[in-house]
Amino acid sequence: MKVAIVYATTTGNTEQLANALKASAPDSYFSTADSADANEVLAADLILLGSPVMGAEQLEDSMESFFSSIEGSLSGKTVGLFGSYDWGDGQMFRDWSDRVTAAGATVKGVVMAQLAPSDESLEEVKKLLN
Repeated sequence: MKVAIVYATTTGNTEQLANALKASAPDSYFSTADSADANEVLAADLILLGSPVMGAEQLEDSMESFFSSIEGSLSGKTVGLFGSYDWGDGQMFRDWSDRVTAAGATVKGVVMAQLAPSDESLEEVKKLLN
């Protein structure tokens, strides 16, 4: 199974989750959102996208740009979402999941970490690979 892991990070919290995924799937396509190759990502059997929550429950800018560029091509794909948030309850992840579903993809799961990922969330994110 071909896996693509693409993430954006501002404080390093989402990057920790992405690195946990990479350690469990060393042959995956792995990139930050600002340099990801859309064709590589869309060729994967499983697409894992990570972003911190920004501003008023929004994706980080580079992830918003990347996600918007592939959103119209997600129909039939399997997508997992992960990232970190500081305030609120992670509403952005529910909104992002709705966008993925509206694009015709299946959401495999959503893993949210409040601030720095706990050992539990680092283990939970690896379950997106199963």
